[in-house]
Amino acid sequence: MSLTVPRETEALPPLRTTRRPDRLLRALIVGAGEAGRTIARDLRRSPGFGLVPIGFADDDASKKRIDGLNVLGGTDLLGNVAMANLVDVVVIAIPSLSPTKIRSMVRRAAAAGVSVRFLPSFANALERDARLEDLRHLRVNDLLGRGEMHVTGPRARAVVSGKRVLVTGAGGSIGSELALQLRSFGPSRLVLLDHDETNLHGLQMTLDGHGLLDDDSLVVADIRDRRRVLHTFEQVKPDVVFHAAAHKHLPLLERHPTEAVKSNVMGTENLVDAALATGVGRFILISTDKAADPVSVLGATKRMAELLLQSRTGRGTSLASVRFGNVLGSRGSLLTMVARQIASGEAVTVTHPDATRYFMTIEEAAGLVIEASSMASQGEIFILDMGQPVRIVDLVRRYAAQVHLDEDDVSIRFTGLRPGEKLDETLSAFSESLTPTDNDAISVVHPQPVGPEFEQLLEDLRYAAENNDDGATLKVLREAIPEYRPMLAEQPAPSPYPDWY
Repeated sequence: MSLTVPRETEALPPLRTTRRPDRLLRALIVGAGEAGRTIARDLRRSPGFGLVPIGFADDDASKKRIDGLNVLGGTDLLGNVAMANLVDVVVIAIPSLSPTKIRSMVRRAAAAGVSVRFLPSFANALERDARLEDLRHLRVNDLLGRGEMHVTGPRARAVVSGKRVLVTGAGGSIGSELALQLRSFGPSRLVLLDHDETNLHGLQMTLDGHGLLDDDSLVVADIRDRRRVLHTFEQVKPDVVFHAAAHKHLPLLERHPTEAVKSNVMGTENLVDAALATGVGRFILISTDKAADPVSVLGATKRMAELLLQSRTGRGTSLASVRFGNVLGSRGSLLTMVARQIASGEAVTVTHPDATRYFMTIEEAAGLVIEASSMASQGEIFILDMGQPVRIVDLVRRYAAQVHLDEDDVSIRFTGLRPGEKLDETLSAFSESLTPTDNDAISVVHPQPVGPEFEQLLEDLRYAAENNDDGATLKVLREAIPEYRPMLAEQPAPSPYPDWY
């Protein structure tokens, strides 16, 4: 597992070639002693492990160059050294390092945005040679409480291979992971659309190693601009569309519901209508578990988007939605906050001692979306088997244990549920029935007919949002989605547990 969000999935064993297939991850080895030199030699001989050593960090000022690699700085400057040398992974190879020193290094690595791998048994490693097989790294599987699932199969590859593919929200966490995986499937053209030019710049740096922004595959556009969306579709003529663009930060959307509607509902309508008008073969909406029996504006607007797809079926384009829970590795996710708070020594804020969530890796999320594209037909909703929900306090505890923090090093402050937050999330609504698919990891909710009143409600919702009328917007959402029950905030409840739990 990585310590910060942007690199989490890069800490997993490089058995897949969907992330950065064209280069190895740059590894900084902490410790230029015998263990570090052995690790460096083995990594050079074993490129299949996915790491290339680029230098050492060591506190011995007399060490300048070891086995052809420079000593780039001391361990006290670990974060600066990592950032200055574009390090992806820090390998701790000092068997005698104290737990306190390890925790300090982990925090510095977290601040630099890199993952950490280390030798497992510091006492035993003193008595034997350090070998590549001894490397143990921080893994998201332990946080999830289940094994990571890779659900993308040959059928999904066939959907993408040789096709023109468009990804909206491509510069975001899910969108960029989709781009990485989709490119490995050999589309004839991969077009990446985002309204944020900085996001597109960062994505091109990841995909191509440069940020020249001189490629026609990058499109700056706002999905809320209906004419711009149609113009883009007419130019690109996509065969497959993956729609990841959305407003998704729940507390902000509770305060600004009209903005949620403009992006999550009206933006989706613009894209779907453009897809139908230009003959797109498949259109996949990325939804959320919060759309199931929604209690938040985020959930309600995403549910409206699901219904919107269902209202447009039978017009030549295969449409489907994909629901999943919290993503470890997305910007602004729970783990992002946990990592930052722990790294800064702050108390970790958790809403409630018993709050649970479904969690998945960002690779799982992108893989599910791609696999669902091969099953899309008439507005189905696809759901990944995410195992059992995880208590947030357990996730914090597991994370802290993996980065070598003792219970005394971390405290948890319970804040109470905010408006629109559930104690426990569900993946399907009470009225929905899950049906297995031929992929054991994926279930499907078949759509119910959308009534003739939906189009008028959609028009009313558009009018309320465009006039920035929060009250009218919420009223129409409740009319359109009878199961939508807005949830008010709870007062912070006194915790029956100690600070560390």
